[in-house]
Amino acid sequence: MNKIIEKEYFSDAVVKLVLEAPAIAKSKKAGHFVIVKSGEKGERIPLTIAGSDLEKGTITLIIQKVGVTSTKLCDLEVGDEITDVVGPLGKPTHIKKVGTVLASGGGVGVAPLLPIVEAFKEAGNRVITVLAARTKELIILEEQIHQHSDEVIIMTDDGSYGKKGLVTHGLEEVIEREKVDFAVTVGPAIMMKYVALLTEKYGIPTEASLNTLMVDGTGMCGACRVTVGGKTKFVCVDGPEFDAHQVDFDEMMLRLESYKPSEAEAYESFLNSNLKS
Repeated sequence: MNKIIEKEYFSDAVVKLVLEAPAIAKSKKAGHFVIVKSGEKGERIPLTIAGSDLEKGTITLIIQKVGVTSTKLCDLEVGDEITDVVGPLGKPTHIKKVGTVLASGGGVGVAPLLPIVEAFKEAGNRVITVLAARTKELIILEEQIHQHSDEVIIMTDDGSYGKKGLVTHGLEEVIEREKVDFAVTVGPAIMMKYVALLTEKYGIPTEASLNTLMVDGTGMCGACRVTVGGKTKFVCVDGPEFDAHQVDFDEMMLRLESYKPSEAEAYESFLNSNLKS
């Protein structure tokens, strides 16, 4: 059992949970994720570790309500316990000193981006981070990103905060004014696709985190198959980070769409059962 010691709402649908998990906190690296199960018969889902505190023995998870299990986790309160938290899993981000790193995060993708930004900064790089969302209320972890970035650019679709425009507009602004040695992107698949197209045009090596595609998290279900450089990879065991210029994002988006009908059906059934009880 892993006790929840802190909870914070970023919005009605996005929650931060800080859990007791000393063993995971000790060995966690940027890019790692955990498998979480709430209840003995609960579904197992993968969640990227957004942060850790070695002294307190805690890890931080950012969870968005998108289905039954994520909603159940978001509804837990301080003092409640999560049945199982297993990890760290996946391959960590390859961190080294490269020069100037251009990071981009969209929506809740900023959560897994945060430890990556922190690690690149600690390695001695100049880090410029572009955060993007549809509107101001959906920008998360801005203060924490500022702590580990030399510069932060905010982009919102509606112009309610920062600059109006897409994440690629903010990225190209930086690329056109200075040399960028490496880029990393985490967010919706469509966002990462266009980030990859942009950085490929400028010849900037880029990594993308495909964590949103994971289901089982152990490589057994095969749901997170993705084509990278013409070869089949499994996000949970071969990734979750890959060369963005080699990822078939169109295939990835089709796979993500295939899950939505069953997820919606399960979520509707969950809501109806709660109303009846």
